[in-house]
Amino acid sequence: MTIRVVVADDQELVRSGFAMILDAQEDVEVVAEAGDGAAAVAAVRELRPDVALLDVRMPVLDGIEACRAITAGSACRTVMLTTFDSDEYVYEALHAGASGFLLKDVRRDDLVHAVRVVAAGDSLLAPSVARRLIEEYTALTARPAAAGALPTRGLEVLTARERETLLHLGRGLSNAEIAAALVVSEHTVKSHVGNVLAKLGLRDRIQAVICAYETGLIGIGSAAGGGVGSGAGSEVSPSGE
Repeated sequence: MTIRVVVADDQELVRSGFAMILDAQEDVEVVAEAGDGAAAVAAVRELRPDVALLDVRMPVLDGIEACRAITAGSACRTVMLTTFDSDEYVYEALHAGASGFLLKDVRRDDLVHAVRVVAAGDSLLAPSVARRLIEEYTALTARPAAAGALPTRGLEVLTARERETLLHLGRGLSNAEIAAALVVSEHTVKSHVGNVLAKLGLRDRIQAVICAYETGLIGIGSAAGGGVGSGAGSEVSPSGE
């Protein structure tokens, strides 16, 4: 199956470079390029791609608002393009429905891998971006709650073991690491993760990380690994895989 992609970035060289890399893959087709968020939303509505790569900072409509419009009005999944040292919107973008983040200096292979992962229904968050997420949450606790907060239920709907699973998810542990910590099989962990997401109304494990902090289950600075997964970018499945 061919993965259809829209690439949106106001920097033409960046946009064209990403499009060229993706178009060179046999299973990927870039169906449109956009130089601003409004054009990206229009392209998604017209062409119905599988994945949209969105720069966080764009004219007319920024990447966060474009992401919110896209995820609310289509089945297209979104990946935000960000410069780690300057962007301060990771937290808000994940609330808007982003399925993951890529740094703009991402390696060619990691870019292609990310598009395939997200198109398959999984999520992707680089450890460095996860650290930014935690920093943003720290800042948000000092000011009024952000618009679009996760519509989660109270943690009382979870069993004791499911709460433990959420705790470990928030700390960035993989299924194998959670299985070792709980002394259960990975299959059992997948079941627990699926139950946590379903009961709390969460889309994927990235939202579970946010939830673990928002509900106070994890205090700032207590994350074990500082990120979701490992390496340049690690995929996490909505079903817990």
